[in-house]
Amino acid sequence: IEAQTGLSQEQAEAIVQMRLGQLTGLERQKITDELYALLTKISDFEDILADVNRVYQIIMDDLNVIRKKFSDKRRTDIENVSGEVDIEDLIPEEDCVVTLTNNGYIKRMPLTEYKTQHRGGRGITGMKQREEDFVEEMFICGSHDNILFISNKGIMYKLKCYEVPDGSKASRGFNLINLLPLTENEKIAAMIKTTDFNDDKFITMVTKNGKIKRTNLSLYKNVRKNGLIAIGLDEGDEIEGVRMTDGSAQLFVATHNGMAIRLEESKIRALSRSAHGVRAIKLRDGDYVVSMARVREGASLLTVTENGYGKKTDLDSYRIQNRGGFGLTNYKTDDIRGKVCGIKIVDEEDDIILVSSDGIIIRILASDIRIMGRIAKGVRVMRVNEGANVVAFTRAEHDDNAETEKVEQLTEEQLKEAEAEAALEEQNEE
Repeated sequence: IEAQTGLSQEQAEAIVQMRLGQLTGLERQKITDELYALLTKISDFEDILADVNRVYQIIMDDLNVIRKKFSDKRRTDIENVSGEVDIEDLIPEEDCVVTLTNNGYIKRMPLTEYKTQHRGGRGITGMKQREEDFVEEMFICGSHDNILFISNKGIMYKLKCYEVPDGSKASRGFNLINLLPLTENEKIAAMIKTTDFNDDKFITMVTKNGKIKRTNLSLYKNVRKNGLIAIGLDEGDEIEGVRMTDGSAQLFVATHNGMAIRLEESKIRALSRSAHGVRAIKLRDGDYVVSMARVREGASLLTVTENGYGKKTDLDSYRIQNRGGFGLTNYKTDDIRGKVCGIKIVDEEDDIILVSSDGIIIRILASDIRIMGRIAKGVRVMRVNEGANVVAFTRAEHDDNAETEKVEQLTEEQLKEAEAEAALEEQNEE
């Protein structure tokens, strides 16, 4: 030890004995303190038991603390409940905004959050999306409302609004493939909300081959988890448009080669859920239906072609016809303007979002597109790259802070020439 520490054996033993003595003293003091505390408590408890006034005072003090801590009004009701408690009863009822993108991403967020977002003027553009994606469907519904999804293969799926995953303002959302049992090459053609399944509402569908069918909404009440047949489809046919109607709506059905027909819903008889539908428009060789739109008072019909041309037309330019005919010329298609991509009923306050096959997206003002005649050739609304074409477009709420592109504008002389040419062709058609 002396060689290692420089201390003699006696010094080392003295140090060790000193530490042990101190530790023993500390432990003895700790036990003494605990004994004193226990004796004090015992004495106090015995005094309480011997004095009834002290007992009452302690009870009073405890009750005052409880009253102060839980002084708010009762927020629950105690009731006798028969049967099991449904999980839906535990979901709070609130208004939500549900959005679905063109690439199939869906999300739900509280309406209050969406309104807060709008105060900044950014609107839904705060979402993180892929460059070639955009919001195609957006509506407000209650958390307990039903959301119906109709696929291009004619299958209907159903989710409660609260079953749609909640997302933040900036999140992209969740792919529907993870929420619905979609099969290969199956995609959602329409998303519709409903609070009930009353007989006075209808689901109206149009197919690529020109068939139309409307069915009472009540027949879709019991949608199974794996989906329900919404319409019987012929081989090679698929859904091109779906609308919720009230029995008195007017509908436009447009084709790829530029024809359109305006129909009264009441003239189309209601059919069973699995029926194939009836002929909406007669198609010439190589033509097919691309879109369906529902008439809205004060709006106009926007038609856009695959090569990026478009025009708005007054709804009164289309007379109501019986189903099954060829319809009227809606757009004079040619090699320059291309075939019709689709139609939308738009208001002057709307924005129009267009996307091309090579992933380019632009936003334009609906008010920048002139209202022209039914057979007018339109103007360029989007410049597409060589080999690309417009594959989809949708209307959206106007956003002051969103960047918009300019639409080609005709001079007054060019406009007069175009209107005269369209009037002549319309006269020849009649």
